Amino acid sequence: MPAEQKTIRQSVSLPAKVAMQVRAMAKTRRLSVTRMLVELIENGIETERRKQQEFFELADRFRNEKDPESAKRLGDQLGRMVFGGLCGAGY
Repeated sequence: MPAEQKTIRQSVSLPAKVAMQVRAMAKTRRLSVTRMLVELIENGIETERRKQQEFFELADRFRNEKDPESAKRLGDQLGRMVFGGLCGAGY
């Protein structure tokens, strides 16, 4: 069996509200709760990978920017990515 096809049993405790949402989503999509969890986790991993890639691309643009105004704008964008909405809000 290829490594990609191998499964590992993993026990996870979920908050009740999250578990109810997962069950409802699984029922709507006619999937098992386990399959729904796998899809949600895979989507989350892909989203995190994309966010990380966007961050490094933005950081590279920031490092290479010569125009001070553009550099400030890119720096603000980086700050928002790292610190969320706190950057530029007077904190």
